[in-house]
Order: sequence, then C-alpha cells, then structure tokens
Amino acid sequence: QVQPVESGGGSVQAGGSLTLSCTGYRPDVKYCMAWFRQAPGKEREGVATIDRDDDKEYADSVKGRFSISYDNVRNAHFLQMNNLKDDDTASYFCAVQIGFCQRWFVRGHGEHFNQWGQGTQVTVSP
Repeated sequence: QVQPVESGGGSVQAGGSLTLSCTGYRPDVKYCMAWFRQAPGKEREGVATIDRDDDKEYADSVKGRFSISYDNVRNAHFLQMNNLKDDDTASYFCAVQIGFCQRWFVRGHGEHFNQWGQGTQVTVSP
C-alpha cells in the first residue's frame, strides 16, 4: 500500500516562498502526481499535476507562481511556491494515481486519485 507523505509546510509572510515535498510511493510505477489544497470552509481544489512524461497542469490561481516537479531518483514530487498570497493559506495534500495525468485532473477535487498524504499546513500572513 502506497502512503505518500508531505513535508515542507509552515508559516510565511505574503510574498515569501515555500517548497513542499511528497515521498513514499513506489519507484517502479508510473504515477500521475498531484498537489491539492483545502482551506477552512472550502472544497478541496487542485493546485498542480505532473506525470512521468513531465506534462504539467496548474490551477489558474497559481500559474506563474507555483512550479511542480518530480525527482525519479528520490521518488518524490515537489511544489515550489513563490510570491505566496493570503489566499494560498490551506492544508496542502499530495496525491498519486497510477497512470498518466489528464488535463482536467487539476480542475477536479481529487476524485481521480486514490493515494493521499495526510496534509501539511501552509499559512501566509499579510
């Protein structure tokens, strides 16, 4: 059973940067790898997806500020978050699903993913 694990959350001032990491999945499987987030009182929303063909998709709200990547050697994927805003405050979850990503996965609420991390909190202060 795959159990993704996030790390790298924390508190930062608006305009700052954080990098989230997700590890804990099998090295011999091609996954669609993703980041989702959920703010209090809001639905979970997609942030970014990437697959082993390096095809990337981003939510409109993070384009130009966030960057998703993966490392084959470390079996990990990452979310580099720059120019953070108050609205980025949320619990961030990594998720993986065997196979390639579809372009619409990032616009969903995670229904295409069945392996989830526990979440890591990102708090952006004014």
